[in-house]
Amino acid sequence: MELYAKRLFDLGSENAFKMGAHITAVELQGKNVIKLNLGEPDFNIPDCMKAEIKHQIDLNNTHYCNPKGLLTLREAISRQIYATRGLTVSPDRIVVFPGAKPSIGFSQAVYCNPNDEIIYPSPGFPIYESFIHYVGAIPKPIHLKESAGFSLLPEQLANAITPKTKLIFLNFPSNPTGGVATPEQLQALSQVILNKCNEHTRVYSDEIYEHITFDGTRHHSIASLPGMEERTIISSGFSKTFAWTGGRVGYAILPSIDEANMFTNLNINYFSCVPPYNQEAARVGLEYEDAQAKVKEMVGIFQRRRDLMLKALGEIPGLTTQKPSGAFYLFPNIENASEKLGVLQAFEQLPEAMKTKTSPSTLFQMFALYYHGVAIMDRRSFCKLGSETEHYIRISCAAEDSVLIEGAKRLKNAFEDNTGFRQFIRGKGPWY
Repeated sequence: MELYAKRLFDLGSENAFKMGAHITAVELQGKNVIKLNLGEPDFNIPDCMKAEIKHQIDLNNTHYCNPKGLLTLREAISRQIYATRGLTVSPDRIVVFPGAKPSIGFSQAVYCNPNDEIIYPSPGFPIYESFIHYVGAIPKPIHLKESAGFSLLPEQLANAITPKTKLIFLNFPSNPTGGVATPEQLQALSQVILNKCNEHTRVYSDEIYEHITFDGTRHHSIASLPGMEERTIISSGFSKTFAWTGGRVGYAILPSIDEANMFTNLNINYFSCVPPYNQEAARVGLEYEDAQAKVKEMVGIFQRRRDLMLKALGEIPGLTTQKPSGAFYLFPNIENASEKLGVLQAFEQLPEAMKTKTSPSTLFQMFALYYHGVAIMDRRSFCKLGSETEHYIRISCAAEDSVLIEGAKRLKNAFEDNTGFRQFIRGKGPWY
């Protein structure tokens, strides 16, 4: 008899959380670490939301509540969806979760049988990929091309769809690339889906960064297009928009009340409910102008930081970085810089068993952290299947200007430190 169920080893993870142990190890050596790995805004939630949490606790609103979510919050979400997407959504189609993440795995459990196919963007949020083998489905990553601005092209989607396609993940604005879909792009993608997919195929539209867009661009949802509302799950939440990653309030809008009830039953089995005092604070975030003003201020700062880092990264020989239109990340191509440093050659010389557990960008990620005190995320952290020949890192702009500038300086030093990298490879430390 084995201790663990076999399916447990089919479940992936999110490397952003695993990096914490490495960062701690470096800090315990007495070194300062510049943290450009974080996927959370470095701001605090608006004061009106803080006050509402305290007020609700004083009212003793700390007990069980509707597993689908408070009606007050679901009604506020319904109004917001009408204002931003032109969709009239019954609150009964909305389910509230502890963060936006649970509905990713739930959607695969609800809709997918073994051997059903799941299409998702790569690079993309790792949890899309991590659940697929766990539920017995088949992964169908679509590798986004830098030459196309990391846009999901209609012909790529058309080529990936088969009669077994059950779930399609879309993510705009995108993590990690910062891509924002145009109405024309969404129209083309919707036509492919309507023409090629079974009526029971579902589109999971991850819109968690919907309010973080730059240069006058606006977020658009594929669910707003004709024929797509009844096929699309809209997922969003309050972690990124309101800098409230610890609050754990997210939601999904399901195509039908029956589907929403299926997700609610999973809530009952896993969580019972989301804390009601946090749900009321989320409602305040949607309804109060003070909260909306704070969001706009934060987005303006992120846009300025993006420009600051684009300039700083442009001074690192061998790096090319596209200008993102949303989220708060940069996703530079490090292939040329890594080749000059000797990363690609070092990777090729690793034992075959080791190659399956790392990548060139992972080697640079660990070298930059342990030898130069700057934490970033590697390409492998954003859906790893088929990513072996793609050399990118994700840099978060969720830090003050001085921290960003110092981080860029340390990255430049790392890419120029050939002697240090050779020592790093020979050392076979905790990254090996």
